[in-house]
Amino acid sequence: MPMVPFAFLPRLLRLALAGLALLVLGACGFHLKGATPLPFQTIYTNINLDSEFGARLRRAITANSPGTRFTDRRQDADVYLHQTSESQNLRQLSLDADGRVEEYELNLAFQFELLDRGGHVLLPPTTLLSVRELPYNDRIVQAKEGEIERTFRDMRNSLIDQILRRMSSPEVRAAYANAAERPVVPMPDDAVLDAAPPAGPAPIRP
Repeated sequence: MPMVPFAFLPRLLRLALAGLALLVLGACGFHLKGATPLPFQTIYTNINLDSEFGARLRRAITANSPGTRFTDRRQDADVYLHQTSESQNLRQLSLDADGRVEEYELNLAFQFELLDRGGHVLLPPTTLLSVRELPYNDRIVQAKEGEIERTFRDMRNSLIDQILRRMSSPEVRAAYANAAERPVVPMPDDAVLDAAPPAGPAPIRP
């Protein structure tokens, strides 16, 4: 019996076969690209989830790990995602022949750790860095200051994928499965951080 090309099969049959293929892959433990299910079901964080960064982080985690939800109290969570610090700075990268700034370098450092409810360290303090270069024109200072603020915001949001990769890494999975063997630290303050971004560099002046 001759084989019928897939493209010539009825549309409903093609959809049914594609769905069956996805079910088989799922049964084998396959996850679509980008999905990073976390090994725990509940999470608390001192990152303000009402901020732009916090809201994006929540959406990313729930999208990639549908079985994980955020709690309003640390005591109710399996793990505590603790932001320990964040800093941003601006430095002159290059000058023109008249000594005026032509380009700035923007630096952002974000540090966090992951603990279980007993204070066992699942992920020790980890610093994520982001660096960007930005051309500067001293004739449009106000516009450039706004661009710098937007760039820092984009840099902060770009760290979310890195946070997810760290939290879903094999090392964290193993640490969570064997938490009793992990070092224990005093549980840090769980007060939610201010929604406002950290104080940045002083306004630029020509």
